[in-house]
Amino acid sequence: MAPVIPAASETQIDPVASFLETVQEGDVSRIEESLDGLTASDQVRALLNMGADDQEKLLHLVDPKLAADVVEELPQERAAEIIERLDAKTAASILEEMDSADQADVFSEMHDAEAEAIYSEMAPDAAEDVRKLAEYPSDTAGGLMSTDVFTFVETETVGTILRRVASEDEDFERYRGQHPYILDAEGRLVGVVSLRTLITSKRSVPLKDVMVAPLSVSPLTELGDLEDVFDDYPFLGIPVVDEAGRMIGTVSRTAVSDASLHRAEDDALKMQGVVGDEIRSMPTLLRARRRLSWLTVNIGLNIVAASVIALYEETLTAVIALAVFLPIVSDMSGCSGNQAVAVTMRELSLGLARPVDIVKVWLKEITVGAINGLVLGILIGLAAWAWRGNAWIGVVVGVALAVNTLVAVSIGGTVPLALKRFNVDPAVASGPMLTTITDMVGFFLVLSLASAMLPLL
Repeated sequence: MAPVIPAASETQIDPVASFLETVQEGDVSRIEESLDGLTASDQVRALLNMGADDQEKLLHLVDPKLAADVVEELPQERAAEIIERLDAKTAASILEEMDSADQADVFSEMHDAEAEAIYSEMAPDAAEDVRKLAEYPSDTAGGLMSTDVFTFVETETVGTILRRVASEDEDFERYRGQHPYILDAEGRLVGVVSLRTLITSKRSVPLKDVMVAPLSVSPLTELGDLEDVFDDYPFLGIPVVDEAGRMIGTVSRTAVSDASLHRAEDDALKMQGVVGDEIRSMPTLLRARRRLSWLTVNIGLNIVAASVIALYEETLTAVIALAVFLPIVSDMSGCSGNQAVAVTMRELSLGLARPVDIVKVWLKEITVGAINGLVLGILIGLAAWAWRGNAWIGVVVGVALAVNTLVAVSIGGTVPLALKRFNVDPAVASGPMLTTITDMVGFFLVLSLASAMLPLL
């Protein structure tokens, strides 16, 4: 007898849908149990699929620590939006359970009035720490660090650390990945002790006798430099010190890796005209306005590029076959330029290229562009000749594509560096500039060469 296969509806139950039903019932213990049983992605999906009232209801009902775990997984902008709708006391209780770096990220997205109301409900010292963190750029050590640090004074002993570790203090979890950092009486970082040293040393030995000189960074150390540090050293975290050498936090390998991934994703979205942490649960008008801010600019740029065609209307009418090759020349050149943009953006993110390297980058790109332009020009020229039976049409489109490829890689390789030099986001502006210029130059080259050679076409 063949086995009975359960229907899909009997075996595939959406955990998010089930959880949403539990929220409606309002049983706090069941809600917390169901929420804890969801994966992080399902928790986020559940929260974002709720209406605003249900979101507030959920975050008011559940334990602040559990609520904080969910909020930490949200995109920063959405987390701030949801937290702002809560009463200040509830919002503060949730934020206080979050890592200090995550707190600062959320506060940086809030409106001033709502942020101040929440600050007033937090412990004064905690609020002051978050205020300071929120002042640092998000892609620096200060913006990524946690102010929860595992520190001891140099006059204490090895036994002090071991007793604290063995105490199973519930707050100890927040120090995961940190070695014990040793401070002097003024709070300056003077050393670090490895766990191996702690195990092999006598408990009565002063920490100053077993510590080693620490490696540290300043709060303004940029993300690219932090990546280099973690590439060179097997540390799980690194201390952050101020100008006086006082320890103010630690930045973890995980935080740097997450920030690098977020920056890469953000740059990729910006190059497609998507600004901010857009997700489809955001207000429709907000999403439309943000996209239009990029699309309307592109309308203007495309009109400028298309105006070149109007100048050569007679030539295009006389040799209508050229209309087929205009988009090919502009699109192929644009592809070459986008490759150059991508490489420059990657080198910028890795710290391998800076605005001062613009001439060197251009020379590197122009050699690749010359080779690729020659090959592509010959290929498109042969195709045009074979299709129309006129070698001169092949010469026109082949030369136009070869030259435009040189222009495209020059722009793609250098414009991001120039924009960076003037503090303009290269991820947003490079694409539209490249597209407009390659279209204009491509159309101009094809039509001007055709006009000069019109009797032969």
